This record gives sequence, structure tokens and C-alpha cells, in this order.
Amino acid sequence: MFEPVPLNLTSYPLRVKEEGNATYIFDEIRKKFLVLTPEEWVRQHLVQFLIHEKKYPRSLIQLEGGLKLNKMQKRSDILIYNNAGKKIVLVECKAPSVKISQDTFDQIARYNFIHRVQWLLVSNGLQHYCCEIDFENESYRFVEELPEYGDFNY
Repeated sequence: MFEPVPLNLTSYPLRVKEEGNATYIFDEIRKKFLVLTPEEWVRQHLVQFLIHEKKYPRSLIQLEGGLKLNKMQKRSDILIYNNAGKKIVLVECKAPSVKISQDTFDQIARYNFIHRVQWLLVSNGLQHYCCEIDFENESYRFVEELPEYGDFNY
């Protein structure tokens, strides 16, 4: 059973319940309780951060969406759209115990071959890395933080 740990994110009043030998957390995007894993703990905090701090509309946030990569079925953790339905942010969540490494960046980069979003965010709840992709010049740059939803140029 996962014992929630403090993260380097604002603490939000998340709904958690015990049932049998398992602990569950309520996912307000998918409107259901999910088994509380370390990665889910990070994902749910990041969703709250994106909604409350960065003003992303919850209706434009997709969690664990499927994608095909080299004929294999994969899942992106968080994918955010704009009002026109264009994908704008891709987020990869790791458990707090997982060190953010080159493998993590390679994973989100592979997913972005499919999604082709401008903004990438990788987090284990303790460390957060954000970068902006420039497809035209085939380059990227790390930035201090993800822009607020209203700051995007669509």
C-alpha cells in the first residue's frame, strides 16, 4: 500500500478512501476512484496544479489517453487541448521515487512524435522540467515553468 508523500507542489484536498487492503484516490477528470499508486499521487496533484494555478479548463484535460507507437499501444499521462481541439501540452508523470532521467525525456519525446505538442512537462512531483518545442527549427528550450492557459497564442 502506498503511503502518500509530500510533493513539491501545492497541497490540494484530494479525496482518498480505504477499501479492503487498498487505498483509492478520486480522479475528478474521469469521475471515479482509482487505486492510489505513487504515480497516481503525482498525476492527481499535477492535474490540480494545472487547473488551479495554471488555469487550464478541466474539460480540456485528458488523462491516460491511448496512442499507437511503433505498432505498440501506449498511454500518455496528461494531454491538454485548447478550445479548438488542438493538442498543446503533454505531461509525463513519474513516481516520486523515480529519478527524472534521459530515459524519461526520451519517452515523452517518443510520445510527442505522435502528439506534436508545443509544450512538454515531466515531473515526479519533486522535480519538474518544462520545455517548449520549436518544430520549425527542430529545436527545444527548457523554461522555468509552463505558461498559464490564457498565455498561449493559438
